[in-house]
Amino acid sequence: MSSEYSQINNFLVTVFNEVLRTEEASLKTKEFHNLSMREMHVIEAVCDAAESGKNTASEIAFSQKITAGTLTTAIRTLEKKGYVLRSQDQRDKRVVRILPTEKGITANEVHATFHHEMVSSIMSAMKEDELAMFVKGLAAVQNFLQNKSK
Repeated sequence: MSSEYSQINNFLVTVFNEVLRTEEASLKTKEFHNLSMREMHVIEAVCDAAESGKNTASEIAFSQKITAGTLTTAIRTLEKKGYVLRSQDQRDKRVVRILPTEKGITANEVHATFHHEMVSSIMSAMKEDELAMFVKGLAAVQNFLQNKSK
């Protein structure tokens, strides 16, 4: 096993765990202490879906690669916590839309700020050619993960 292999393996495992830990810690403010990262990612998906108009349960579940039942459970919990709400579509009463509340939008903004700070920090530490190589490497990781999830 090469030194590069060991370094890449260690780096990926360490970074993955550290991003999750730090991301969760950044969200654990007094206001959002009751949110898990999984719930935060559902809120993020609901906010994105509401912007695009693709905010039915089936569309959100598809975007998150989870079952409709799993999403229903998460939405029920988030609705009780005050982060999302279900609303009947005004044009087609058979359709139920999932929308973020003000509290959900605020949580999503806090979460987006963490992502922005992380990406900005990485970008400011690299030269243009280094960034290009970094993006190429991350694309390879993303491609691997997408192929594995099929």
